[in-house]
Amino acid sequence: MDPTYIASATSKGGRMGHVRSADGFIDLDVNIPEELGGPGSATNPEQLFAAGYASCFLSALGLLAAKREIDTSEATVTANIGLGPTEKGFIEISAELVVRMPGVERELAEKLVSRAHEVCPYSRATRGNIESVVRVED
Repeated sequence: MDPTYIASATSKGGRMGHVRSADGFIDLDVNIPEELGGPGSATNPEQLFAAGYASCFLSALGLLAAKREIDTSEATVTANIGLGPTEKGFIEISAELVVRMPGVERELAEKLVSRAHEVCPYSRATRGNIESVVRVED
């Protein structure tokens, strides 16, 4: 692949450190969540992944809907990114995407969401690698 755009960010200190994007738009402390025994008090990699996945998925959905002249200006995607141990003792992530499309018939919304899951770069990158669920909610 010959990338058109490259996002670059640097971490110092890992999960209890700091992240900064090359352009400075992201410049954040990160901490381990309280639920995982950390201090919390800052964002974490899973929240950043959730934000990216939700944004990317909604953009893919919007592009597909626009081709059918369907308004998605009120649509939302919530990405719930889980982190926990596997049976083998490794740490693994999971993803649940909850899509809301007010004003769009449920059957049509489900078709669009299914197609968006096929074309979204984040969905394609994670497919077969992590447990993921995508669902439409009223």
